[in-house]
Amino acid sequence: MIDQLPKNKKIILFDGVCNLCNNSINYVIDKDKQDIFRFVSLQSDLGQEIQQYIGYRDTSLNTIILYVPGEAYYTKSTAAIKIIKEFGGLWKGINLFLILPENIRNIAYNYVAKNRYKWYGKEESCRIPTPELKSKFL
Repeated sequence: MIDQLPKNKKIILFDGVCNLCNNSINYVIDKDKQDIFRFVSLQSDLGQEIQQYIGYRDTSLNTIILYVPGEAYYTKSTAAIKIIKEFGGLWKGINLFLILPENIRNIAYNYVAKNRYKWYGKEESCRIPTPELKSKFL
């Protein structure tokens, strides 16, 4: 399945049962006016295959992964910053946070990730995209 991934799209892997994560993905979809991103849940077969392919070994689901085929992958706060930067306009200023060491940036990220189910809840299964959005999900 890896060889069938779109080469010209950035792929966001996210926790498919997390309400916070799903709401965040909805926000990214709304802001993705240039059709840059595709989405796949971390729990799906393809999500698992991508993680194995890139060598990502953490099975806790406490991250978002931005995979740029043929280039690199990014996790946690770095992934979030690189995703938000693509919204354009003033959002590009988010790149300034990259000057902070990743371990410092990830303190807040890890705290929210650890508490996201308690604060925002979770679903019993991964989301099913609407017919209009189906092409954005792998």
